[in-house]
Amino acid sequence: MTHPARVALVGDRSPHVRSHTRIPGLLDALREHDGLDLDAYWIPTEEAGDTTAMASFDAVWVLPGSPYRSEAGALAAIRTAREHRIPLLGTCGGFQHVLLEYARTVCGLESAGHAENAPDTEAGDAVVVPLVCSLVGHEGTVALTAGSRAEQFLGTESVEHYHCTYGANPDHLDLLGAHGLRFTGTDADGDVRIAELPDHPFFLATLFQPELAGDGGRAHPLIRGLASAAVRHTEVAA
Repeated sequence: MTHPARVALVGDRSPHVRSHTRIPGLLDALREHDGLDLDAYWIPTEEAGDTTAMASFDAVWVLPGSPYRSEAGALAAIRTAREHRIPLLGTCGGFQHVLLEYARTVCGLESAGHAENAPDTEAGDAVVVPLVCSLVGHEGTVALTAGSRAEQFLGTESVEHYHCTYGANPDHLDLLGAHGLRFTGTDADGDVRIAELPDHPFFLATLFQPELAGDGGRAHPLIRGLASAAVRHTEVAA
């Protein structure tokens, strides 16, 4: 008999971050409505750089709440999940740091920066930049790419909630895409809102916050997707 799937919630937990306060209820909903039993552990970003510890989890969820206390820790957690083929979901700040980790580690852009974490980053090196229009408190339709993992969970389009002011720099999308990162969700203006790795068991990041969907009584399909992938990881590892 396998143990409950162990999920690392990577982020600097705060009662002032709405998504953080929603997560306990979502975990209960996954257990009660979906039969997915998870043991969730909050991992502060300062501790997320421990590769051995992070590799012991069955899933990693890099949460909103940036700027993180440790950019290096958040990036290390993402790299561990990517390289060890551990299911990963990154939302809002997690999405932004997935792009940053991929640019530095896979694309070789060592100078890649996040404009919120390092405001002095050269324009040509900023993989994450301020949005033209803040999305704090906004919602909008996301169109999904046919055949993508995101489309499997969400259908052809979905209305999603945001709480962010930073997003992907369009100037770096071709480089990221050439190295295998796939952009599978866009808003009405064509701006990237979802990224995923097709050859990974579950590696998906969204600029929107699925944890804010609905009243919290049922988990968003992408969160259920992560939970299901975590359970599968536990079974494979057993």
